Amino acid sequence: MGHSVRSCMIGMRMAAEIGLSVAEQSDLYYALLLKDAGCSSNSSKLFHLLSADEIRAKRDVKLTDWTRVGWESLHFALTHVATGAPFLERVRTFVRVAAKQQTESSALVKIRCERGASIARKIGFPEPVAQAIHGLDEHWNGGGYPVGLRREEIPLFARIMNLSQTLEVFLVNRGKEAALEVARKRSGLWFDPELVRAASSLAKRGLLWDGLDHQQTIDHALALEPEECRLLANEETIENICQAFAEIVDAKTPFTYRHSNGVADAAIGISRQLGLPEEDITFMRRAALLHDVGKLAVSNSILEKPGALTDDEWAVIKLHPYYSYEVLRRIPGFEELSVTAGAHHEKLNGSGYFRQWTADQISLETRILTVADIFDALAAKRPYRDALPIEKVFEIMKKDAPQAIDAQCLDALMMHQAGARSSTHDLLRLSAGVGANSVQILSEEQNEAVIPVR
Repeated sequence: MGHSVRSCMIGMRMAAEIGLSVAEQSDLYYALLLKDAGCSSNSSKLFHLLSADEIRAKRDVKLTDWTRVGWESLHFALTHVATGAPFLERVRTFVRVAAKQQTESSALVKIRCERGASIARKIGFPEPVAQAIHGLDEHWNGGGYPVGLRREEIPLFARIMNLSQTLEVFLVNRGKEAALEVARKRSGLWFDPELVRAASSLAKRGLLWDGLDHQQTIDHALALEPEECRLLANEETIENICQAFAEIVDAKTPFTYRHSNGVADAAIGISRQLGLPEEDITFMRRAALLHDVGKLAVSNSILEKPGALTDDEWAVIKLHPYYSYEVLRRIPGFEELSVTAGAHHEKLNGSGYFRQWTADQISLETRILTVADIFDALAAKRPYRDALPIEKVFEIMKKDAPQAIDAQCLDALMMHQAGARSSTHDLLRLSAGVGANSVQILSEEQNEAVIPVR
């Protein structure tokens, strides 16, 4: 937590040290904060390649010189490949990973860099920001990815960002001296020697690390935004940002492709059926697009598990709405939205998470979002089951209303779906009633759950 913010502070200090203009510092500032925007897009591929927790692997690989075959790369493989599998399966996976290491590494970085650059463009940042993100993992000696650029072929912002993020990772994990030592060792290999000299000079003068150990680093980072080039967000920009981060979240696994937009469509449909004003509909769309941002903290080894989850895995899943709340509440103007988004798994009977709220604590907006989320989750294909027909989805959801989910919101969704399909035939048939037996389903979180007849 805080990696990109601290990397930004380091990078901006180096930018000032080498004399970048205000306009250049502005582009670098946004590129530093968005440098990992494409990270989620290769999560599923990395998980399937390693057969292990890809979040842990991504964290630890930054402490490894993966460009060289040696003890560092061997130790990384031994501790991150198929870690929970039987011995023979681990050996087979290890051999497969070793045989394709360079090819797969290039592909993984390419996916991340291209998606990250695309997201920067979608939000509306200038091309130098996108190009810096695309070149984040290029190395001074040409041994990096995705293109193998060398020396000044690599955008200056990308060179600053690569050094900044490495310094931050070693600072947090091994201390100041280790961070400077790795910069010196990789100078001329990974890093631009001039930038390494600038970082060393700042460190000698006590300016490189100042404030990085404070809890309020976000305030320090915000103060570094060049005021003369500050970008102000209008309604269109906010919409673009919400859409971009919905893409970041949904790229985490192929099974949630367009999930956030699907939830947004359903939430808008419910809201219109209920007669909410346009201002509230805009609120619902943004809350839906951002409701699952906390899932970025969940490993794909859990999200894509085909069978039942363990108690520990369920505990991780149940934290994702909490993380959504914690991320969104820090954004000025999103305080109310953060509460709605963070409560999308709460149930009227208190059986939800993460707060176990009951009906009197759950707002109409949250009720709408919960119904929309369940609808899209059931209607989509997941690793543990196929997509369900709309008729089956509503049959299941009706069994949970009004005890756990809001019956009025469900009725509004059914009316919206009926209108979208230009036919009320299925709706009328569903309204005639359902059977008396409980329905076994697999929930969004890949575990068996029962929605009993109430």
